[in-house]
Amino acid sequence: MSGSSRAAQAQVVATSFLALFAIVGLALYGLPFFYDHMVREFGWSRAQVTSGNAISKLIVGPLFGFFAGWMVDRFGPRRLMVAGILMAGIALVGLGMIHTLAGFYFFYLFNALGNMCGGPLPNQVLLSRWFTVARGRAMGFAYLGIGIGGALVPFLAVWLTRAVGWQGALVALGGLIILVALPLALVVRESPEQTSPTSRTSSNLPQPSVAGLFRAPAFYLLLAGSMCSIAAVGGTNQHLKLFLSLDHGFTQAAAAQIASLVLASSLVGRLGMGWLADRFPKKYVMLLIYVLVASGIPLLFLVGKPGAIYLFAVIFGIGLGGEYMVIPLMAAELFGVRVLGRAMGVVLTGDGVAEAVAPVLVGRMHDVTGSYATGFVAVIAFALAGAVAISFLPRSSPPVPPFVGAQHAAPLREG
Repeated sequence: MSGSSRAAQAQVVATSFLALFAIVGLALYGLPFFYDHMVREFGWSRAQVTSGNAISKLIVGPLFGFFAGWMVDRFGPRRLMVAGILMAGIALVGLGMIHTLAGFYFFYLFNALGNMCGGPLPNQVLLSRWFTVARGRAMGFAYLGIGIGGALVPFLAVWLTRAVGWQGALVALGGLIILVALPLALVVRESPEQTSPTSRTSSNLPQPSVAGLFRAPAFYLLLAGSMCSIAAVGGTNQHLKLFLSLDHGFTQAAAAQIASLVLASSLVGRLGMGWLADRFPKKYVMLLIYVLVASGIPLLFLVGKPGAIYLFAVIFGIGLGGEYMVIPLMAAELFGVRVLGRAMGVVLTGDGVAEAVAPVLVGRMHDVTGSYATGFVAVIAFALAGAVAISFLPRSSPPVPPFVGAQHAAPLREG
């Protein structure tokens, strides 16, 4: 590989790192840290503060998920990323100015659009186009942005809240998203073939059909498995601050420490699972991740025991780190990179629905029973169901599907 190619790959990883740092790490993982302020100041219920994420993803995913995937496959990821970064930043600024549920829902909808357009979907396609043999490691390094952003945002939130109030903190985080993520996204090359204005880029290459994708049993197993596990992760993570702060009396600083440890542990998961995915069948790596998620959540029942909450943070965090990253790796191996945008558009839509509904379900269970016990049992069951679905996936990459075509399949192994 030439020096210029290596430099271009490094720029791609840096672009995805910063986009995921901002849109997922700061925005997605940062917003739940402000829920308890909304409950106290506005008198909203736990189901209401988690329903913003739910309603927005239930609208955005089904309406725009496949279309966003088609846009990425047809025109490349860069333009969609730029739009998503701007929307995510504006959404947090808006959430820092609202006083009504209507405003809360409106800007959460904008945040979901930003995540769809600038978050995992275009970055997964961008990285998969640029990397073959080292795809897992590249994805792992880029996804460190989520873990680092998520680990930093609780402390940023506490510091900014003390300085300018919790709403001012949201405005500041919105501006930071744009400042951090936008510059590299404006200039990144979308694929190795994009060497000049006259080169054949993704917008003028023939697009393979996805008809066979929707006839493949493996697609539905991947969809079901990822939805179940994402429901477990989302249902737990969205309520963690509420559980610690309101139910168990953790201070803001102590709750921030636990939330940060979860995301810091996710760094180990992202790098470690990416390394494993380059060396072992991705199916087994997925199963390991799902088992970690399922085994970490029960430790929340032992929050009063010394060290239990820290053990939860480490185990759950490692599983969380590998969770989102391994799904596109599995999809690229099964279906090829030329349909990856559309495949992940559907999968991420399903995952978004699961991630939206599960926290509201858990919140509703708490509002009815006064305890998180039944909600945590439910998310454990989701994680186990996801593992069962993934266990039926093929052990290794199948022959190139006819709907992809050999000329469009990414070489997953060399030598």
